[in-house]
Amino acid sequence: MKKIILTGDRPTGKLHLGHFVGSLSNRVELQNSGEYDDIYIMIADAQALTDNADNPDKVRENIIEVALDYLSCGIDPEKSTIFIQSYVSELTELAFYYMNLVTVQRLQRNPTVKAEIQLRGFAENGEAEDNLQRKGTPVGFFTYPISQASDITAFRATTVPVGADQEPMLEQTREIVHKFNATYGPTLVEPEIMLPKNSACMRLPGTDGKAKMSKSLGNCIYLSDSAADVKKKVMSMYTDPDHLRIEDPGKVEGNCVFTYLDAFSRPEHFAKYCPDYENLEAMKEHYRRGGLGDVKCKKLLIAVLEELLAPIRERRSYYEQHIEDVYEILKRGSDRARATAAATLEDVRRAMRINYFEDSELIARQAEQFRK
Repeated sequence: MKKIILTGDRPTGKLHLGHFVGSLSNRVELQNSGEYDDIYIMIADAQALTDNADNPDKVRENIIEVALDYLSCGIDPEKSTIFIQSYVSELTELAFYYMNLVTVQRLQRNPTVKAEIQLRGFAENGEAEDNLQRKGTPVGFFTYPISQASDITAFRATTVPVGADQEPMLEQTREIVHKFNATYGPTLVEPEIMLPKNSACMRLPGTDGKAKMSKSLGNCIYLSDSAADVKKKVMSMYTDPDHLRIEDPGKVEGNCVFTYLDAFSRPEHFAKYCPDYENLEAMKEHYRRGGLGDVKCKKLLIAVLEELLAPIRERRSYYEQHIEDVYEILKRGSDRARATAAATLEDVRRAMRINYFEDSELIARQAEQFRK
């Protein structure tokens, strides 16, 4: 069996460091590993519209932003297929068929669905079930796990790299695959989840210490930020509020500067930018016992992030001057993705016995039956 990856992002804004550590850097590594036969990277505009239906321009304008971030981070269109979800209409048809295999009650129990409904303000008091009647969660948003299952199975993905918060979504996809194959015969491929290796990358907090980066909260460091913007954001980053003087002992846990250093720094960074310390653990120990100020830690983080983001900025600048070429990459990728999804859909229709015009035996049998 081929080894195939399916992953992607919703185009609701520029991508940030949370996306980079959680998925983008891993995608580039997987792409260049040579271990996978196909890699599909989806710009999930149709899914983004499920809670942005009244603002389609937000989605439309951000498709190019996400594509630029992909290419500037090292996604190679010769090795990975980048495509736009809505262009592959076969995904919608697959989702429609899968809806018959999932109950409303099962969707309501999905922890990710509950959390996302509450996050977007659809729910009150966390009651996702009551919310469906009271405030009217969009059906498309509510059925997001089914749409995701269609995306994954359409490309026969064997591996889906996601964050831990998406585990319930993958589990629901696996349930749909089991139910379909049990009902109609072995047709769909069951995917496996791939979680980030670095525990610090499981969920990178916002610069203000809040659990999640969010454009609306203004707590993101974007991959396209200038060096000056990165410096400004790091210098205002949340640390230990009780660490008032340099000599005071400080807390590393919950301190954003150290969380980011956990995610991005390497031992060689200390030799290069902060030779007073052999590694990050040595710096943490000094901070805990007192005598180390926040500014020194932040300056190290600025240097580390600039080393990461400078080449990304340079590649992005090139693609920004060749936007027509970027759209051509998306068009070619979408054409290829659609051909793959169409082949899967043909197998699904055949398994469900709704391939009427291709079933010559059905036509011949019924013709003979009615002629008698």
